[in-house]
Amino acid sequence: MPLYEHVMIARQDLSNTQAEGLIEHFGTVLADNGGKLVDSEYWGIKTMAYKINKNRKGHYAFLRSDAPATAVQEMERLMRLHDDVMRVLTIKMDEHKELPSVQMQKRDERPERRERR
Repeated sequence: MPLYEHVMIARQDLSNTQAEGLIEHFGTVLADNGGKLVDSEYWGIKTMAYKINKNRKGHYAFLRSDAPATAVQEMERLMRLHDDVMRVLTIKMDEHKELPSVQMQKRDERPERRERR
């Protein structure tokens, strides 16, 4: 099955447990449609570059899934209908990396940047 990565932004006035509950809910949506949630990371509340629906901050979540396209389409449809979800980004991947995402790595664990000119 194809591999996908999803980033979801939920409203800032939710509690942490409610935001993590959204991750579990959409994982079960994938499972009900023949896919599976490989990994998920809750990134916490982050400030956005611009306001979305009068919100300056949002709960960020990162999901890795292994699911057929129909399951992903159903999950995205339900995310767009859900009142607590503000934005969703889905990317099809060739393979999942086993490391934690860049957001979860400490600064000293990240690879070095190239020199400026």
